[in-house]
Amino acid sequence: QEQFVESGGGLAQPGGSLRLSCAASGFALDYYGIGWFRQAPGKEREGVSCINMRDGSTYYADSVKGRFTISADNTRDNRRYTVYLRMDSLKPEDTAVYYCAVGRVCQEYDFWGQGTQVTVSS
Repeated sequence: QEQFVESGGGLAQPGGSLRLSCAASGFALDYYGIGWFRQAPGKEREGVSCINMRDGSTYYADSVKGRFTISADNTRDNRRYTVYLRMDSLKPEDTAVYYCAVGRVCQEYDFWGQGTQVTVSS
């Protein structure tokens, strides 16, 4: 049974920082892509960042490059991943619900959590 525990969302001022955490478990052994996508009201879903746990490669959307950093615990135990998203230099346009997601490869997600709200406002 796939499970997600997401935390770290909240309110930040423009230019501020937040750190999202996600503990994901219960996946088949060939699921290597874990990351985050976001969705703001009235906007399409956007893949934000992802890390491939097999080779360590990472993906960032152009809109967050240089500001967001994804990292993960470097062990995979009992099909459990822990991944983090450090968000710096936040902008109001980063406001969205952020979802932790897992797939066989990055950006092709089959499962995701309930999401955590991130609001950037002064």
